[in-house]
Formats: sequence, C-alpha cells, structure tokens
Amino acid sequence: MRATVVTAFDRPLELLDLPVPEPGPGEMLVRIEASGLCHTDIHAARGDWPVRPNPPFVPGHEGVGIVDRVGPGVTEHAVGDRVALPWLGWACGTCSYCVTGWETLCESQRNTGYSIDGAHAEYAVTAARYAVRVPEGVDPFEAAPLTCAGVTTYKAVKVAGVRPGHRVAIFGIGGLGHLAQQYAQLFGGETIAVDVTAEKLALATALGATHTVNAAQVDPVEAITRLGGADVAIVLAANPTVIEQAYRCLRRGGRLVLVSLPKENTINLPVFETVLKGITVVGSIVGTRADLAEVFRLHAAGRTRVAYEIRKLDEINTAVEDVLAGRVTARLVLQP
Repeated sequence: MRATVVTAFDRPLELLDLPVPEPGPGEMLVRIEASGLCHTDIHAARGDWPVRPNPPFVPGHEGVGIVDRVGPGVTEHAVGDRVALPWLGWACGTCSYCVTGWETLCESQRNTGYSIDGAHAEYAVTAARYAVRVPEGVDPFEAAPLTCAGVTTYKAVKVAGVRPGHRVAIFGIGGLGHLAQQYAQLFGGETIAVDVTAEKLALATALGATHTVNAAQVDPVEAITRLGGADVAIVLAANPTVIEQAYRCLRRGGRLVLVSLPKENTINLPVFETVLKGITVVGSIVGTRADLAEVFRLHAAGRTRVAYEIRKLDEINTAVEDVLAGRVTARLVLQP
C-alpha cells in the first residue's frame, strides 16, 4: 500500500510502499477513502511538541474509510461499515477518566497518527472500540474533517458553556474555525469571526457570522470591545499573541477556551485582571466517541457545512506548505 511516512523531523514526508497491515485482536483493517490534513499532522511531522512521536510513522487522524477485515473479538463493527479513525486511537477504558466520560484525558491513551500509524495511507489498522460509525448519507470527504476539526471545536463550544445570546469570538477561521462558528450558532451564540484573511472572513459571513474582524487591518481587541466584549473567546490560531488578544477582548465573567497548541508553549496572562474580572481560562482537547457521534448526527441532519478541498496523497508536501502559508480557506482532505 502507499502511505505518507515521517522518516525524520527535518525531512519532507515520503510516499512509500508499505505492506498492508494485519488487524490483531480487537482491531480492524480500514480501506481509507479520505483523510483530512490537520495542523497537528504538521506539528507531528516536525517534532514541534514536547512529547514527540517516534519516526518512522504514518500521520493522519481524520481518516474515514470502509472496514476491509476484522480481527478476532471484534463486535463493534462489521466488514463494509464506513467508520472514522479519530485522534483518540485507544484508551484503557478502566481509569477514572475513562469511566466518567473523559476518555480523552486517559493517561494511557494512544493517538492515531502520532503513537499509532495513521490514515494518510491507503489502509490503516484501528482499534474497533474507538472507531466511530459514519451515518448513511454523509460523504467521506465531509466526514473526515468532522473527525477532528469538527469534534474538537464542538467539544470546545460545549466546554465553554455557550448559551443563547452569548457573544462568542472565534479566533482563527479555517479548518477548525468555520466549524466552531457553526456550533456556537447552533448553541444560540452571536458569533464574531476573527482572522487575517479576507477569504476566510467571507466564508464566515456566508456561514452566518454576526460580525467579522480582520485582525490584519484593525485591533481585534478594540473592535470586539466596541461590540460590548465577548462572553466566550475560542482560540484556534497557534500564536501566543492571538491568545493574549482573545483574553483581552473578554467581558467580566468571560471564558477563554484554548484549543490551539503553539510551539512556544507559553502565554502571558495577567493574574490581577483574571481574578477581579472573574475570567475563566480552560483548555479543551478534542472530544470523545460520544461527542463525535453527535457531530456526525448534526451533519447528517443538515445542520452543518464542511468547507474542504481535495488533494492527492502524493501531494502531501505541497499541501503542508499551502496550509503553513495560509493559502487554504478551510480544510484539505487527502485522497489515497
């Protein structure tokens, strides 16, 4: 099978011919139809984060495909089912986090495309228990971005406690942001889309944003403050300066939700103002299998729209450069 492989952190990804993997007990072999390119894939390929994956490995955690074979003991899915392979590739199932609905915090978890070979390939093996069924009628190229970008931002909106009438600022309208905006609106929020690219702000307007702010032309803090400030600011841009801007746009009692993971790994937030204004700062990491199932049901019901472009698997390095250069309006999806 063809697969994109990270052979070293200082080298481009390589398209290699690898043996088709065999599913073990509790596992399935999935023929990949579509695999979204997430910024996390780029961080993984470059070893940007404190905990690095171990090359060689296959990235990709927005995989959608058809179950080709099942290993011993698999009862969750059957050959022919369409499933999604999310970031949470495996968790212990028995720790306090797993049994209380926070499996994404499991300290023993293994992650698709990071510590488990991922979906930027023609085939991938996945733990059947952690694959999620894709509903009938949902296109695989739309389901792929929902598998991470969708469930991550859906969870962020839930964690933020967005309620009808809340003013929600989305910092970074792209693969994640255009979905975060839609979920905030489904929860009844008034959305403010913040970005530096006119095309992405046009997409936000088309998706129903109440306000847009071009941070390349105006100070987003001043612009949002003039609107009355934000009740919630969700940060999807991996830039510490943007996080600090999002913090400063909050009203008293506001909530800053951190989703992006800047390589710098630090931000400057004032303690005095945080205490006196009753500001909450919360980290939100992806979502559970139950969250992803909800995301798929919303999309199957026609409540969300996924903006994406298709690229061939052998275009992976060009696709990475286009993402880094900001030349992609929303999500790129690789076609094996």
